[in-house]
Amino acid sequence: MGNTGIEVSKLCFGSLTMTPFQANLSYEEGANLIKHAYNKGVNFIDTAEIYGNYEYIRRAFKDIDRENIVIATKTYAYTEEMAKASLEMALEELDTDYIDIFLLHEQESIHTVRGHWEAIEYFKRAKQEGKIKAIGISTHRISGLDAVIELDDLEVIHPIVNIDGIGIQDGSIEEMLEKLKILKSKGKGIYSMKPLGGGHLIKDYEKAINFIKNVDTIDSIAIGMQSIDEIDANIKMLENKSIPDEIKQNLRKKDRRLIVADYCIACGNCVERCQQNGIEIIDGQAVANDKCILCGYCANVCPEFCIKVI
Repeated sequence: MGNTGIEVSKLCFGSLTMTPFQANLSYEEGANLIKHAYNKGVNFIDTAEIYGNYEYIRRAFKDIDRENIVIATKTYAYTEEMAKASLEMALEELDTDYIDIFLLHEQESIHTVRGHWEAIEYFKRAKQEGKIKAIGISTHRISGLDAVIELDDLEVIHPIVNIDGIGIQDGSIEEMLEKLKILKSKGKGIYSMKPLGGGHLIKDYEKAINFIKNVDTIDSIAIGMQSIDEIDANIKMLENKSIPDEIKQNLRKKDRRLIVADYCIACGNCVERCQQNGIEIIDGQAVANDKCILCGYCANVCPEFCIKVI
């Protein structure tokens, strides 16, 4: 992956969708999916502190040699104290001695990166101690990519890339792809997110995957997966193999959406949390709009636990 020396599979297991905020799989169900993907050649898993799903991965590790799998996680930490707490939590809950890739979550520009510099400095020291192998950012913005072009310490980028540019907040997919070329020329490792636009492109699944797998600047593609069929279909697509018609039909039938229970108290936490402006309060109820990318991050700040992506 870029100049990091980290070898990753073309498919990255996006683990957000197995959590209580989405599929709500049991720990064993989630761990079994990770192991199934690993046995099919997927050695890369994406997670984040906010997902609350380290336990799924830890259980999968019982049957996987740690050296053979790559973990990327993310944090909103911006101080040394917060960064240290995030790293210690990840190491303890994943029962591992190191994290392969630690990202600053949802960075918007050079200004937010500078605002997190104390955390970056801590992660640089942790890298020297062997607790982290590479540092980087995730971003939904082209300006986030601009922020790291000249920063050698930030080695890995995790941007939104899909055929329609769904979720890119400050430009087009064409602009995003041009910027990725520059990043690749700088030796950055790049693994993309939301190739299916948070689920909005599922009905055009084959077209969407064919697009992303031909973007040559991307080292790996993170796709949220909730079932063995999804894992197998994604692997076959990336290997240019045919998918059974029954599985194709089942994938196209999936209609993911964000639901809000009727006991919503309209506190507005979700509106404030969403960087996509994808949810609003209408007539005393939180309601998702067409900007929602079904990430489910708003569910994490709902005091009534009434938001879920299904």
